[in-house]
Amino acid sequence: MSANIERLTDWRDYYELTKPRVVMLIVFTAVVGMFLAVPGWPGAPAMLFGTIGIGLAASAAAVFNHVLDARIDIHMLRTRGRPLPEGRVSESNALAFASATCVLSMIILWFLVNPLTALLTFGSLIGYAVIYTVFLKRATPQNIVIGGAAGAAPPVLGWTAVTGEISSSALLLFLIIFVWTPPHFWALAIARKDEYAKVGIPMLPVTHGEEYTRLHILLYTILLVVMTVIPYLTGMSGLIYLSAAVALGAVFLNYAIRMMRDRDDVELPMRTFRFSITYLAVLFAALLADHYFLLQLSI
Repeated sequence: MSANIERLTDWRDYYELTKPRVVMLIVFTAVVGMFLAVPGWPGAPAMLFGTIGIGLAASAAAVFNHVLDARIDIHMLRTRGRPLPEGRVSESNALAFASATCVLSMIILWFLVNPLTALLTFGSLIGYAVIYTVFLKRATPQNIVIGGAAGAAPPVLGWTAVTGEISSSALLLFLIIFVWTPPHFWALAIARKDEYAKVGIPMLPVTHGEEYTRLHILLYTILLVVMTVIPYLTGMSGLIYLSAAVALGAVFLNYAIRMMRDRDDVELPMRTFRFSITYLAVLFAALLADHYFLLQLSI
């Protein structure tokens, strides 16, 4: 009985290393990219193997991130309960797990999807797990802006999984997530500013102060609201999406303005961070719903 419990705990520890909630959002935006790439059904093989391959790659990147950040995670309240800092999984086992997952994802994407998707996915994995985590995160307060390119790639990956090519519409989806990333993460960085300072990570509120960071959250949120209207203006989406984008943008903008005005509400940055996740998920769900509504109108 105890052996079974131990195996279950080990499974849960490895599952936790993959950052499942983050990966689910990544996979969801990739799947939306798949559906938007074609007027009808994307096709079962591309959907199935593309989703599995992209999901495994995102999971591998998350585990590599855990391994590379293990020595600073132990000093931060938000991360010290993770499997590596607590010693529930060894770094060598985590590294082996990440490597095996990465190889499996590349095999699936290369042979069962297409080489372009495999190459772009691998580039995104390296961008997040190595370039961002090892270099940018510790080198510049613009780390999340530059490194955000890796996190913005999933819709493009989903698009290429179905079509085998990159289009301007796919790049527009990329830009939306790219612009969303800084206000999303800087809200968290404000809430955890002291922890980042303690471990020497030059997040924007650590190097430039909270007021400067709050201003840039507002500016990026304004840019994001403008960016999310472009799919409607270009004919990529219709009124269902536009209504959702405007409503969601108004709420996000309200959070950003409140963060500028109310510096005494210590819970507001985390509420903004949590809303930003809901914002992106609902925005892409609206894109998907609008796409198939327009499809039905054209039939």
